[in-house]
Amino acid sequence: MPDFAHPWTRFALIVVIALAVAGLLRRVVKFLLRRFAVGHPAGASMIARANAPMEAIVPLAMLLIAFRAAPDEPATLIDALEHAVSLGLIGACTWFVVRCIGALDATVSRFNPIDLEDNLRARRVQTQARVLSRTGSVVAVVLGIGVALMTFPTVRQFGASLLASAGLAGLAVGLAAKPVLGNLIAGLQIALTQPIRLDDVVVIEGEWGKIEEITSTYVVVRIWDERRLVVPLQYFIEHPFQNWTRTNSQVLGSAMLWFDYGLPLDPLRTELERLCKQAPEWDGRVCVLQVVDTNDKAMQLRALVSSSNSSKSWDLRCKVREGLIAFVQREYGGFLPRLRGRFEYDVDSPAVGADSPAVKADSSAVGADSSAIPRQRARSL
Repeated sequence: MPDFAHPWTRFALIVVIALAVAGLLRRVVKFLLRRFAVGHPAGASMIARANAPMEAIVPLAMLLIAFRAAPDEPATLIDALEHAVSLGLIGACTWFVVRCIGALDATVSRFNPIDLEDNLRARRVQTQARVLSRTGSVVAVVLGIGVALMTFPTVRQFGASLLASAGLAGLAVGLAAKPVLGNLIAGLQIALTQPIRLDDVVVIEGEWGKIEEITSTYVVVRIWDERRLVVPLQYFIEHPFQNWTRTNSQVLGSAMLWFDYGLPLDPLRTELERLCKQAPEWDGRVCVLQVVDTNDKAMQLRALVSSSNSSKSWDLRCKVREGLIAFVQREYGGFLPRLRGRFEYDVDSPAVGADSPAVKADSSAVGADSSAIPRQRARSL
C-alpha cells in the first residue's frame, strides 16, 4: 500500500494524473479540430502541419502545471525538471508558430497557382505570402530563443550588465547584425512594394532568368541554362535591374539581319507576316520589318515581333530569323551580303606577261587602246 503522505509519492501521483489529463485533453482537441477542418481546407492544412508540435505542447503544459502544484520537499529536483519542461514548452510553442506560418504560406500558394498563362495576381500574392512567412518564422525563432535564454538567471544578469555598458558593445553588435537586419528589412520592402515576384523574368548581372525562390535573406534566380544565381535581398533595393514581367509578361522581340541593297523589301514583309501567322508563339500584336541601319556594303533589317512571354519571344525570334534567311536564299540568293571586288591587270607586270591569255582577251575586248586594259589591282566596291 503506497504511502500517499510521502512527498515523493504525491509528486509521482500528480505527474501521472497530469499525463493522463494531457492524453485525454489531446484526444478531445484533436476530435474538435478534425470536425472543424471538414469544411475548411485551409484549416485542415494548418492542423496537419501543427499536429506534431501540438502533441508536445499539451503534455508539457500539463507537466508544468503539475510541477507548480508539487510538494515543496523535493524542491531542488522539481526546480530542475520545471526549468527543463519550461524550455521544452517554449521550443514546442515556437515550433508550433513556425509550422502554422508555413501552413498559411502553403495554403496561399495552393489557392493561387502560378502555372497559368495570366498569373500576375497569383505571383503577387505568393511573393507577399512567401516573404512575410519567412520573415515571420525568423522573428518567431529569434523571440523563442530570447525567451528561452531569459529563463537562465546568469543570462539575465549578463544582459543587464551588457545594457549598463552598452556603448561600444551595442555598436559592435549593431554592426555585426547589419547584414541580417538589412536583409530582413529589404524582405519587408519587397513584400510590400514588390519590385520582384516569384516567377518574374529578370536580367541581373547580365544574366537572364526567372525568380525561383525568395527567402528571408536571399533570392534564387534560375538562369536560362539551369544555373542558379543567388542574390541578397538588399541587392534588389539598392541596385538597378531589369524586370520583364513587372506589369505583364508581354514582350517585343527583334531579329536583326544583314542583306544586300538590291533585295526588295515587300516580298520579305509578306514572308514575315506568313511566318508570324504560322507560329503559335506570336500573339498577333506586332509584326514589322524595318531598315534600321546601313553601311557601305549592306543594309540591316529588323524584324520586330511580339509574344505573350519572354520564352515564347525567344523561340519566335529564332523562327523568324531562320525563316527569313531561308526565304532569301531560296528566292533572292543573289542578294545575300557579299564583298564585291574588281581585279585589274597591268601588262607590264612580270607576273602577267603580254602573252597571257587573260591579257589577250582583255586587249581584244577593249581594242588597241592599252590605257583601257585593267591593271593588276584589287579593290572592294
